[in-house]
Amino acid sequence: MPSPERFVENNSSATQQSKRKYPDQPHSRVPTSDYQTDRTSLQPTLHSPKRLKTSHTAGNQGLSANMSKSAGLGSGPQKVIDLTGFKPQQQMLSNFQPNIGARKLVVKNLKTASRTKDTEAYLARTWNELDGAFTSVFNGRSTDVALEILYRGVEYICRRNKADVLFEHFKARCKTYLEKEMLPQLESEIGTSNVDALRAVHKFWIRWNEQSTLLRAIFSYLDRSYLLNYKDLPQLQDLSIQQFRHAAFTKAKAKDGRRLGEKAIAGMCDLVKSDRERQNELFDGELLKDSILMLHIFGIYAKSFEPEILTRSHAYFEEFAEERATSSMKDYISSCDNLLNREANRCDMYNFDSTTKRSLHDSAHYILIESRSKILLDKKGLAELIENNSLSSLKMLYNRLSLSKIQSRLIEPFEAYIKEVGSAIVVDLEKVDQMVIRLLELKRNLDVIIRDAFEKDETFTFALREAFGNFINDRKNTAVSGTSKTGEMIAKYMDQLLRGGLKAVPRSLTSDAKDRDEAEKQGLASTGDEDAELDRQLEQALELFRFIEGKDVFEAFYKKDLARRLLMSRSASQDAERNMLAKLKIECGSSFTHNLEQMFKDQEIARDEMAAYKETEIRSSRSVDLQVTVLSAASWPSYPDIEVNLPKEVIKHIEKYDRHYVNKHSGRRLIWKPALAHSVLKANFKKGSKELLVSAFQAIVLLLFNGLETGDEDQNLSYTDIQSATNLIDVELKRTLQSLACGKFRILTKHPKGRDVNSTDTFTVNASFGDPKYRIKINQIQLKETPEENKDTHERVQKDRQYETQAAIVRIMKSRKSLAHPQLVAEVIEQTKKRGAVEVTEIKEQIDKLLDKDYLERDDETNMYVYVA
Repeated sequence: MPSPERFVENNSSATQQSKRKYPDQPHSRVPTSDYQTDRTSLQPTLHSPKRLKTSHTAGNQGLSANMSKSAGLGSGPQKVIDLTGFKPQQQMLSNFQPNIGARKLVVKNLKTASRTKDTEAYLARTWNELDGAFTSVFNGRSTDVALEILYRGVEYICRRNKADVLFEHFKARCKTYLEKEMLPQLESEIGTSNVDALRAVHKFWIRWNEQSTLLRAIFSYLDRSYLLNYKDLPQLQDLSIQQFRHAAFTKAKAKDGRRLGEKAIAGMCDLVKSDRERQNELFDGELLKDSILMLHIFGIYAKSFEPEILTRSHAYFEEFAEERATSSMKDYISSCDNLLNREANRCDMYNFDSTTKRSLHDSAHYILIESRSKILLDKKGLAELIENNSLSSLKMLYNRLSLSKIQSRLIEPFEAYIKEVGSAIVVDLEKVDQMVIRLLELKRNLDVIIRDAFEKDETFTFALREAFGNFINDRKNTAVSGTSKTGEMIAKYMDQLLRGGLKAVPRSLTSDAKDRDEAEKQGLASTGDEDAELDRQLEQALELFRFIEGKDVFEAFYKKDLARRLLMSRSASQDAERNMLAKLKIECGSSFTHNLEQMFKDQEIARDEMAAYKETEIRSSRSVDLQVTVLSAASWPSYPDIEVNLPKEVIKHIEKYDRHYVNKHSGRRLIWKPALAHSVLKANFKKGSKELLVSAFQAIVLLLFNGLETGDEDQNLSYTDIQSATNLIDVELKRTLQSLACGKFRILTKHPKGRDVNSTDTFTVNASFGDPKYRIKINQIQLKETPEENKDTHERVQKDRQYETQAAIVRIMKSRKSLAHPQLVAEVIEQTKKRGAVEVTEIKEQIDKLLDKDYLERDDETNMYVYVA
């Protein structure tokens, strides 16, 4: 039930009069005197006749007693409200009835003499209660008075305009407690080590934080109503932090005479040192984390802890780098990476400031990476990492150098390694057959390193191409007749792939899943079928071909090998052949592939020509089925004429086709090349019949044994007999007999046995020969190139290069008319480098030849060459 004063306060004039006569009192009790008021002012508070009637019948005295008791006034002044003159609610026609007139509201039995004394007593009692609360909180006990009463007391004191006195009292009590009570306890628990001092400071900070939090709750009204309006005065929380910081970090002294704050900061640095040295028994991670938070709260982290930890860390990084400077690059990189990762994780785990983390990172990188870059850029160390395929170490190396923005300095040792290893592969004549495979393996490993360790850095990709082009085209690495061996071996490797298909691909070069994904991103075939894989392998070989400046050697050998494949029908895939031809055309232009394309056209024309011949001619014998391929001499390689005595039946068919072709194409002449021919013979052995796919020379030799009885050693043929019957030169005859008697499939038996064929050997048919396959290929010998043929090819390329150099000189002089020697040499080198590198001495020789042939003249006065029209 509301107190009687509420009815009085609804009248504004009466309230103002009472406030002027009596000041504020506890519990908002406002004494009033007798005065009159308009009845209409009170009437709206009476809601029903029943309530009015009940209040009226209760009597003035009873109503006053009940209200006094409800308000908790006890025996204080009693107030009586006179409600006479009111009418029941049902007789009122409206809320406002001016004809009724004013009525009196009388409050009786008011005592005012004890008001001032009650206020002073309450103020004194409240002050004593707050003082007792300070003592209880500082001693860790519960307060004797309820916290709500203490809060109301603070509010009352602030409302009495004594907030400034209360604040000074709060500040003084906290300062006295910290400096007189807590500080001696803290100094007694410091201990000897820095970590013990830090632990003691943190312990008392936790205690003080709990105490100050409780005090702030009690004095929160002071905080919100008084301190909030004064910028010069700190809030209670800031005050408690400042007082503890001053007492513990500035005023407190350790036993060794140092300030306790300095000792605590040193303790934090000692904890970091213990963690760095992995002294787990001395490290307390929770203490370090809480201490850093404590310094952030105190606002002294950047001023006190950060400079100290950076100074100590700098010295630690220097010592760390010196200890590991003599270790291998792999160990040094691993140690530095682990250190940097641990430093970053520690900063994140224990809430180091971001500026501290960045400063530690920069300091560590400067000391470990930038100032020791010679260790990380050592050519020998980098070569060891690449040789061992240490991708993780290479990735760490690149990342650390990238963070210091010096990763470009790694290019120089990277290129040096490629040139050294690549040159060693090119000049290794003992493994010349494996040259291309080894180069592709090297490039594959380097591509993986760039992709997985160097984050696909294009500068390293460009450096790889420059290094490969450097050692491949280096004149020091050239072989026969000054021409590079690399172009020849790339052509032979492509020949191996195009003949053998996927079976000829080395396992070390087989594409993995990542390679297929990369191929798919580049728009190439990504499926795992044979054609796609073969195409990828040919593309890799073509990448090596792109590094070659002089492509004339490659062209000569590729043309020669392509002719063998076409003539012997040894291509694994015609689609692969044409795809490779299209790639070469894109890479080198149509002039480079003109003759190669003509070779395919000749094959098609020859098939059509043979079909027309068979339509007009009637086969006279079922024993021989002649197939002739007519080639244009300008497009195909030149082959030596080797004399051989052909069987009469074969000669008869050859003469018939010759007449047919000459009659059809007047003015043309056929030159037969039996060395390029191959045959299919049907042979009968004791274990069954076989079809033998052999060369023309092999077939001629085997046909000599038809008239002899098999298995009879007396029925043999000597080397001399075979040579006189076939008229083959020793080189070809020995190769042929060796392939038939000493190879994998031994159709003939040599006497005496051995791997080499001599002029004194004799041969018989191996009647017991057997093999699971019905058709057996024995003409592999035709696909092997002799050293003499290889040398002739290089010499022919060198001669062609001389002619091309002369042609380039004439073209240049014809357009320029006159030119000095240095300019002429420079332009010749520029024009001929796509076909092959030419030395300056060779260019000078060709200029002299042109001078002798009167294509050029030398002007002695101007020292220039002049073109002679």
